[in-house]
Amino acid sequence: MTSVAALRPKVVAASVHAELLGVSKTFPGSGGQGPVTALDGLDISLRKGEFFSVVGPSGCGKSTLLDLLAGLSAPSQGRARFEGQDISGTVPPGIGVVFQEDASFPWLTVSDNIAFTLRRTGTDPAEIQRRVDYAIGFMGLRGFEKAYPAQLSGGMRQRVCIGRTLVMQPRFILMDEPFGALDQQTRLLMGDELLRLWRETGATVFFITHALDEANLLSDRIGVMSARPGRIIDTIETGWPRERDSRLAERGEFGQLTARLWSLLREESRIALGMTK
Repeated sequence: MTSVAALRPKVVAASVHAELLGVSKTFPGSGGQGPVTALDGLDISLRKGEFFSVVGPSGCGKSTLLDLLAGLSAPSQGRARFEGQDISGTVPPGIGVVFQEDASFPWLTVSDNIAFTLRRTGTDPAEIQRRVDYAIGFMGLRGFEKAYPAQLSGGMRQRVCIGRTLVMQPRFILMDEPFGALDQQTRLLMGDELLRLWRETGATVFFITHALDEANLLSDRIGVMSARPGRIIDTIETGWPRERDSRLAERGEFGQLTARLWSLLREESRIALGMTK
């Protein structure tokens, strides 16, 4: 049986794993509209091995923030850095990204979906089999190796997508509302699985969500964003133990922290919707 250490990322010395320094991002206008500044003067530092979530009003630039950290986009001003190196506009080795949309390939089986990126990188077939077999077991997909995405539930398809990221052994996992399309109960259970993955691999996780309770449950720290142009207006330390799961939601202090998040976001959300104070 393959040990968890087989997929454990290499440890890096720096306590700051990734960061954005004085970042602004402006998109050119279209249709007669002027340019749009999505982010302005944003600073954020992510600690190695932590689970960091971001919440904010609609249109505040959360996904833009993720794109910058992933190397999928370059800042208009400022710097994006990963493990002490500038992110130059391409996804650096060691970073894995999971999006909200179902990114499984409908014509491939579960095993072939998970192996897809490894095969494109020319990894040795025996190593591919080892990693895929481990990921299938780790993600609770044993018995579904030959199933196609259409035969799976939404939660299982998302586990396939996470498995495809896991086999690349990322040290830094970026997730853009990966459970947004799931019902509340499934989201809570998927959150438990994600926390288990985080603990077992030791990866740094950057997680975007619109659900305050989800951010509260999963996170060591939560960054709260303003209305556009987005900036971090507060960073909250949750204080939860590393060995946590969805039973945390039963505790009174869980509701208090969720209420605190909403008190920070309520006015920013009104601004985002164009409501008057």
